[in-house]
Amino acid sequence: MKRVEIRTERLRMRPWTLDDLDDLHRLWTDPNVRKYLWDDTVISREQAESVIASSIESFATAGFGMWGVYAKDEESLIGFCGFRTFGDDEEIEIMYGVSPARWGQGLASEAAQAVLRCGFEEHGFDLIYAGADPPNTASFRVMEKIGMRFAKRVHLNDVEAIYYVLSKADFQPSGSVYEIVPMP
Repeated sequence: MKRVEIRTERLRMRPWTLDDLDDLHRLWTDPNVRKYLWDDTVISREQAESVIASSIESFATAGFGMWGVYAKDEESLIGFCGFRTFGDDEEIEIMYGVSPARWGQGLASEAAQAVLRCGFEEHGFDLIYAGADPPNTASFRVMEKIGMRFAKRVHLNDVEAIYYVLSKADFQPSGSVYEIVPMP
């Protein structure tokens, strides 16, 4: 699948590029974000660049990766949402996050719902997982809002994570705006 921009009623999402490094690094080192995303570690700029490069490579080889999330009529990055593989079985995981200034507006749910739809309809994924640390109750609310259900509890690097899952058969796309726009 070609690289695409995803548009919703309030958001537009485009695949990460290295030009996103400063904005993503700033978001990922925010104390409220890194608490759950990076287990409260301040990641280096080089680590952030490596994560972005991995997503760019994933788009090139697998057709999916991470998208930067933008408010529809704004140029500043406000979050991220997309897919990566995890585990020995290369399962598909959706990840999402928005700037703390945008919390409580339903933007993570809106982005995740659109990316799930892209995963099921455009990529033909059968199952999509999402994981979070037990204290991250906001992330679990997003998972539940987008139709995911408890799947399993795991320990990764001595940290407990809880995974939810959604199958293609159980996915219920919302009636909101959803548009896929091919990119050059």
